[in-house]
Amino acid sequence: MYVPPHFREDRLDVLHEAMAAAPFASLVTIGTDGLDATPLPLLLDPDAGPYGTLIGHVARGNPQWRTASAEHEALAIFGGPDSYITPSWYETKRLTGKVVPTWNYVAIHARGRLTFFEEAAPLLEVVRRLTERHESPRAAPWAVSDAPADFIAGQLRGIVGLRLEITALTGKWKMSQNRAPADRAGVVAGLRADDDPLAAAVADAVERG
Repeated sequence: MYVPPHFREDRLDVLHEAMAAAPFASLVTIGTDGLDATPLPLLLDPDAGPYGTLIGHVARGNPQWRTASAEHEALAIFGGPDSYITPSWYETKRLTGKVVPTWNYVAIHARGRLTFFEEAAPLLEVVRRLTERHESPRAAPWAVSDAPADFIAGQLRGIVGLRLEITALTGKWKMSQNRAPADRAGVVAGLRADDDPLAAAVADAVERG
């Protein structure tokens, strides 16, 4: 990923926070059939290794777990808030007219060693942790134990677990850092006027710098 210096984000806590906030990623591997990618939710274990470890699972019928090369690192791509930025919001448009549209966004690339596992006990632990992560905010959270044990056992036979030990993290926060303060203020005002939660999240990121 191309990352100009003013868009680079290297703080591990910031990267981890963004990954946890938007856990639906694309897992990219290279194997016998070339490049392959699967969209899936991943859970970050921040304390497992210097950059953390990602865990999740894929369908057993998904050939990626069989074809992914053990000799090459895998890549998990996470996205954050993003929005189109019109040049009409820039003060520079009024002053010189020398402006063009762009897109503000957050992107994180996590590279590392990918392994797969089929054992029932660790698979159940992955499913349990993923479920708790996404059910816990609900008023009446569903738990894996709510379903019959034999039913869950059957479901586990249909998936394969994965673990990606992160060896490198690259973060890109393209949030108008290359614009003059007046242009940045115009971007924030324009995004907030859209009355859209995603646009508001981008406005917050622009304000944070």
